[in-house]
Amino acid sequence: MATSLRMDARHLLPPSTREHPPGWWAMVCLIITEGCLFAYFLFSYFYLESMAPQWPPNNLPELKLAGPNTIILIASSVVMWWSERGIKRGEQMRLRMGLLVTAIMGIAFLIIQSREYAGLKFTASSHAYGSLFITITAFHFAHVLVGVLMIFTAELRAWLGHFTEHHHLAVTNTAMYWHFVDIVWLFVFATLYLSPRLWWHS
Repeated sequence: MATSLRMDARHLLPPSTREHPPGWWAMVCLIITEGCLFAYFLFSYFYLESMAPQWPPNNLPELKLAGPNTIILIASSVVMWWSERGIKRGEQMRLRMGLLVTAIMGIAFLIIQSREYAGLKFTASSHAYGSLFITITAFHFAHVLVGVLMIFTAELRAWLGHFTEHHHLAVTNTAMYWHFVDIVWLFVFATLYLSPRLWWHS
């Protein structure tokens, strides 16, 4: 009887205190699904590249904006990790400040990416390379935008006192999603900006 009562009481605990609550698994499934979509995009890129006489068809993609943007996203993941660690220790202000800085860095990424779009010499309809470049980066742009909105939502809830060291599943899920977006960008950056430099010729 005592064992049965302990098992029943376990289900009354807040979601964040369980080993893997349903919300955590939902985020994992979302990340896997979105990761597969990016994998398909990158596979298509390399497949078309293997058949093209020259890839990219014109000039190599610039690094002057994409390079700093990559550093910004990597740094934002560090800040997000620091923020999540804070709430796990019950440090409310650390959580709030970390989320705010992460969101600002995410917005900076979006602004820089928009500036890069404005300076492109091609469009999605110019050629296959242009179509894939803009589709892949725009798809990632949308994911960063969603991540920023999630962070602002968590920030608002943090100021309302919704999170404690024992109840912070929304923060954990937001951090997982943000780290995923950042990791995906590393693959996108390596594929679109770095790999053409290995064999491109004019």
